[in-house]
Amino acid sequence: MAAAVREEETQLQEMEEETEASEAVGEEKEMESEDEGEMGPDASDAEGDESSDDEKENQAEIQRLEEQLSINAFDYNCHVDLIKLLRQAGELVKLRRARQKMSELFPLTEEIWLDWLKDEIRMAEEESDREKVYELFEKAAKDYICPEIWLEYAQYSIGGIGSQGGIEKVREIFDRALTAVGLHMTKGAAIWEAYREFENAILGTLQPAPGSVPTPEQQEVLNAQLNRIHTLFRRQLAIPFLDMEITYAEYGEWSDKPIPDSVTQLYKKALQQMEKSKPYEEALLVAEPPKLAEYQTYIDYELKEGDPARIQTIFERAVAENCLVPDMWAKLTQYLDRQLKIKDLVLSSHDRAVRNCPWTVGLWKSYLLALERHGAEHKTVSEIFEKALNAGFIQATDYVHIWQAYLDYLRRRVDFTKESSKELEELRSAFARALDYMKQDVEERFSESGDPSCMIMQNWARVEALHCKNMQKARELWDSIMTKGNAKFANMWLEYYNLERCHGDAQHCRKALHRAVQCTSDYPEHVCEVLLSFERVEGTLEDWDTAVQKTETKLSRVKEQRAKETEKEALLAKQEEEKAEQRRKKKAQKKKAGRAGEKRKAEEEEDDEDEWGDESEQPAKKHRGEGDETMETESGMFSRKAPFQKTSQVPAAQKARAAARPVQQVPHDSSKDHLSVFVSNLPFSLQDPEQKLRDVFQSCGLIEQVRPVYNPQGTFRGYCYVQFESQVFVQEALKLDRKEIDGRPMFVSPCIDKNKNPDFKVFKYSTSLERHKIFISGLPFSCTKEQLEGMFKEHGTVKDIRLVTNRSGKPKGLAYVEFENEAQASHAVLKVDGTVFQNHTLNVAISNPPRRNPSDKPESSRAMGSMMPPQVFGARGRGRTQLSLLPRALHRQSAPESKTENGTLQSRPGEPVQETSATAPPKQMSNADFSRLLMKK
Repeated sequence: MAAAVREEETQLQEMEEETEASEAVGEEKEMESEDEGEMGPDASDAEGDESSDDEKENQAEIQRLEEQLSINAFDYNCHVDLIKLLRQAGELVKLRRARQKMSELFPLTEEIWLDWLKDEIRMAEEESDREKVYELFEKAAKDYICPEIWLEYAQYSIGGIGSQGGIEKVREIFDRALTAVGLHMTKGAAIWEAYREFENAILGTLQPAPGSVPTPEQQEVLNAQLNRIHTLFRRQLAIPFLDMEITYAEYGEWSDKPIPDSVTQLYKKALQQMEKSKPYEEALLVAEPPKLAEYQTYIDYELKEGDPARIQTIFERAVAENCLVPDMWAKLTQYLDRQLKIKDLVLSSHDRAVRNCPWTVGLWKSYLLALERHGAEHKTVSEIFEKALNAGFIQATDYVHIWQAYLDYLRRRVDFTKESSKELEELRSAFARALDYMKQDVEERFSESGDPSCMIMQNWARVEALHCKNMQKARELWDSIMTKGNAKFANMWLEYYNLERCHGDAQHCRKALHRAVQCTSDYPEHVCEVLLSFERVEGTLEDWDTAVQKTETKLSRVKEQRAKETEKEALLAKQEEEKAEQRRKKKAQKKKAGRAGEKRKAEEEEDDEDEWGDESEQPAKKHRGEGDETMETESGMFSRKAPFQKTSQVPAAQKARAAARPVQQVPHDSSKDHLSVFVSNLPFSLQDPEQKLRDVFQSCGLIEQVRPVYNPQGTFRGYCYVQFESQVFVQEALKLDRKEIDGRPMFVSPCIDKNKNPDFKVFKYSTSLERHKIFISGLPFSCTKEQLEGMFKEHGTVKDIRLVTNRSGKPKGLAYVEFENEAQASHAVLKVDGTVFQNHTLNVAISNPPRRNPSDKPESSRAMGSMMPPQVFGARGRGRTQLSLLPRALHRQSAPESKTENGTLQSRPGEPVQETSATAPPKQMSNADFSRLLMKK
C-alpha cells in the first residue's frame, strides 16, 4: 500500500511539473509577442521619458505616504494607497513590509489578502518559501471566513503533494475548509467540488492498466479511495446548497451502484431546507452591499431554526460584508458566548471584532469578560486592556467604562481573606493609575474627565470599606469626591452616609449628615429628613436639638432663596407677556395697514387692466412680493420703455364674471375655527373654486360650507376656508396638504387666529438635526420619488421621501430621505455623496436644517428683499394719487438674500451672486444730493 501511495505521488508530481512547464512557455511567448510590436526609436524614447516621469511621481507619492504613516499609523486609506503604489512600482520588499504593518493594525479585506497571496506564490521558489506562504494563508484565514481564500489555499497546497506527506496535508486543508465554509449555501459547494476533483485525480492514478489485474493490496487502496469519494458525495448531499440537484445527478452518473435510500432521504431533507432558505439567499443575491437588513432577516430566521453551525455561518457571512458595523460583531460574539462557548472560536471572534471596530468600547469589555471566562492568563488580559486604552475611543465616558471593566477583573482575582497579597496591591495600583489616567490623558484630550460622579473612586472606597475593612482610606476617597464639585448633590452625600452606616460608626454618620445639610442645594428637604430620622434612632437629646436647629435654619434659608427665584421668574414671565402683547398689537396694526393697501391695490388693478393685458397674465403679477410691487410702481411712473397709461377699460369677460359673482364676503365665524381648515396657494384662475374644493375634500367627511375669498372686483384671491361638521374630518383634510390642484400644490393648514396665537407655526418639518434623515441637493428637476427610492433602498429601509418644491409645485432639485435608523442614513451618505445621477453631481449630508430666520416671526413678516423704508399711510390708507416721488437712482433693490439650507447655498436662477455688506450703514444724503439726482432725470 505504501508503494502504491508513493507511486501515486510521483505521477501527480510529474503532472504538476508538465503543467508548470507549459505555463512558463506560454508566458514567455506572450512576452516575446509584446516585445515584437512595431515601435520606432522616437516612440521608444518618448515612452521612456514618460515612464521615467511617472516613476518619479510614484516615488514622491510613496515617500509622502510613508511620512504620513510615520505620523499616524492608524490611517487606513493611507495604508491602502501605499500598497497600491508599491505594487505598481514593483518594489516587492517594501510592498511586503507595508502589508505586514497594515495586517498588524487592521484585518485585511479579501481582495488585499488575495493580491498579497498571489504575489507571494509567484515569488516562492524553494520549499522554505512554500512554508512561509502556508503561514500567510493561515493568517488570512483568521481575519474573515472567506470561501475564496480557503479555495485558493487548498489549490495551492496541491502543488506540494510531491513532498513527504503532501497528500495528507492537502486533505487536512480541504477538511478544515469544509469545516469553516462548507455550509456556505452559495459558495460552499465550490470547496466540495474541488475536494472531489482532487480525490478523483488520485483515483485516476490508482486505476490499473487496461487488461491487468490489480493485486489485493492495490485493490484495497482502490476501494479506500472509492469510499472516500462516496463519503464526500453523501456528506455534500446532506447539506442544503443552491442547485444541489446537479450534485445529486452527478453522483448518480459517477456511482456504479444505485444511490442508497438513506442518502436520498438526507438529500430530500436538505432540499426542503434549501427551499426554505432560498428566499433569503435570493434577497442577498439581488441586494447591494452592505445588505444589513437582508442579513439581519436571515440571521433571525436561522436563530429560530436553531442550528448552531448554520447560525455561525450566516453570522460570519454578515460580518465579512459589514466588518465596520459594531452591532453585528456584538450580536455574533454574544451568541458565541452564550450558546457555543468554544474557547478558541469565542476568543478569535472577539479578537476580530475589536480589530475591525476598535473605537467601540462595548466590544473591548466583552473581550475582557470572555478572556476571564475562559481562564486566559493574567498577562494576556492585561495586554488586551492596554490595547484597548490605545484604541482611540471617541468619548471620555468610554475610558471610564473600560477602566471599570478591568478593575472589576482585578478585584475578582484578589483573595481578601489574606491581609496583604500581590493581587491586592496590583488592584490598588490600578485604581490609582486609573484616576491619574482620567485626570491627565482623558481631560487633556476631551476637556472633561468623563467621570463627573467619580464612579471609579466610589468603587475603590467600597472595596476598601467592604473587603479591606479600611474605613480611613474610604473616607479619604470620599473627601476627595466631594471636593470635585459633588458636595451640592444630595444623592452623593447619601451614598457616603450609607457607606458609613454599613461599615463605619455613628459619629461619622452624624458628621456626614451635618455636612450634607450644610452643602446640599438640590434636595435639602430629603437630607434634613434623613438627619432627623438618624437622630431619632441614634442620637441624644442634645444631638436632636442640634439637628432640629440646623435643619430649620437650612430650610428657612432655602425658602427665602426659592421665594426670590419665584419672584424673578414671575418678573421674567411678565416681561415675556408684555413682549407678546406688543407683538400682537404690531401685527394688528400691520394687518389693518395691509387691508388698506389691498383696497388701494384692487383699485389700481382695475385702472391698470389695459396696460397688463387680459386676465391670464394676472396670476404671475399677483404672486410677486412687496419688493417687486415697488418696482412695478417705479416702472409705471418712470420707465421710458413702458410708460404708465391710465385707462378705465376692463375686458368684457372679466366684467361679466365680476357681475355674476357677489362681491360681499361671507363673514368668517372664528368660533368654528376648530371645525375648519385654511386652504391657500390655489391658482387665481381656478374656475368655480367652491365646487372644486367640495369635490377635493368630500372624501374627508361632511362639509358644512366652503368660503372662497374674492377681492372687491370678484376675482378669486387664491385661498379659502373649508368648514366641516366634525373635528374628526379636519384631521383627514390636513392629510391633503400639498395635493396638486391645476398644477399647483395647495397648502392645507389648521384654521388658527394668529392675533390670538402669534407663535403658531404651520411649518410641519423639523428644523433641528435629524440623524436618521439625509438631505440631497443637486438633483435634476426631472427626478421622481420612485427614482430616489430605487437609489437609496439598497442602503437601508426608506420610510419617507420628500421632494422640495416651490409654491407653484416646480421642483427645486432638493430632497429629504428618511431612513429607519441613524446607521442606515450614515451609510447612505458615505456611499452616495459625490456620485453622478443623470449628469448631476449629488451632494448628500445628514439633515441639519438651519434655524428659522427672524423673518418667519410675526413681528418680522415684512419682506426682507427691499431695503426701502416703510411708507406711512394716512387714516384711509394709500390714496389714489399717493405715488412715490423718489428718483429711480434711489430705488435700488438689495442683493437677493442668499438662502442656506443644509449647508448648501441656493441662489435664484439667472441671478448673479452679489456681495453685500450687512454692517455698512446707508449713506446720509443732503437736500443738494436729492436735487442733483432729480436734475439728472
